[in-house]
Amino acid sequence: MRPKTIRNDTDYRHSLAEIERLMVSNPMIGSEDADHLDVLSLLVEEYEKSAYPIELPTPIEAIKFRMEQAGLEQRDLIPFIGSRSRVSEVLNGKRALTLTMMRALHSGLGIPAAVLLGEEVTEVEVTAEVDWKRFPLREMAAFGWIDAPKRIMAKHAKSLMEDFAAPIGGFAPASSMFLRRTRTLRSGRQMDPYALDAWCMRVRIRALDHQPSTKFCAADVNEEVFREIAQLSASPDGPVRAAERIRSLGIHFIVERHLPKTHLDGAALLALDDTPIIALTLRHDRLDAFWFCLLHELAHVVLHLSGDTRACIDDMDAPSGASESEREADRKAREALVPSKVFRKSRAYSVRSVAAAVELASTLNVHPAVVAGRIRYEASDYRILSQLVSNGEVKRLFPDAFEGK
Repeated sequence: MRPKTIRNDTDYRHSLAEIERLMVSNPMIGSEDADHLDVLSLLVEEYEKSAYPIELPTPIEAIKFRMEQAGLEQRDLIPFIGSRSRVSEVLNGKRALTLTMMRALHSGLGIPAAVLLGEEVTEVEVTAEVDWKRFPLREMAAFGWIDAPKRIMAKHAKSLMEDFAAPIGGFAPASSMFLRRTRTLRSGRQMDPYALDAWCMRVRIRALDHQPSTKFCAADVNEEVFREIAQLSASPDGPVRAAERIRSLGIHFIVERHLPKTHLDGAALLALDDTPIIALTLRHDRLDAFWFCLLHELAHVVLHLSGDTRACIDDMDAPSGASESEREADRKAREALVPSKVFRKSRAYSVRSVAAAVELASTLNVHPAVVAGRIRYEASDYRILSQLVSNGEVKRLFPDAFEGK
């Protein structure tokens, strides 16, 4: 009687021997032996699946196998994993994969998600279901960030956002709604988290266009560098020159308009490869606002961005409050622009006149708007010296950022 099941290894070995005998005899198709060979082969296959399951490769083995298949080197993984050092740490088992890395490797290299998920996930899981229709798709289309007719936006919101985020490895919430431990947020009003996430993704996408020629080193950005950048304010094209100087330090500088309900002035962020980014919205088109926000974000880059803090997001109308990092960045920006010791000894400290502000600006080699901003802050009166803060003087220097508005 021919077996209908394989119950143990003894049956398995007997079945293998019978399969070998039948294959040697080469039975005719449709014969009893040929049918028996087919049935026996299926039984052996089922037994092997249950008794000798093939384990999935580890995520690192799968990545290395895909690299060998495609002829990739470690530097080719930077767009999916991050910096060269981070790629090395992952491949050597010193750093676990995050969800963002897994998404990027799955979509970019086709590595099965089931294999990648075998690694312990170290990134905080998404804590709320994404409501794709809440993204400001119409505004994003108006700004040229996405290309889609208004009539299909609601229906295809998810695919539009996934396509939008594809250059940075797919959708990965970046702001306050999901990954709370990865950012600091300064705001006196409720920011729309969907608009904020879209803006952060847009900035990181733009950072892919140009890589700084120099590797950033926080130790190189000392007090003299802060002061040097502050003194660029004295030049008519100071903001443009400051942007160039920031880039020379190995930092992306990006001007990107804010989205409605973000109340956003600027942010310091880490790009996909951990290169720092300073992004300004120029929401307040004033010279004093530009220079203070620029140096505030530079302070965040030097002092606060790290592997755990991926972004510092700022509404500069809000007080620094209880956040030590915000107070520290405020102090560093103020001291670079108008050192307190010099300010308190100057006539501008008590007189608060246009002439006194211009006189101190000349002494410090900064724009009068910078001194006016400090006087207005100290006096808690933003109505005075409005003629010096130069409304409408910054956006015109970055016309490409506001095309189509």
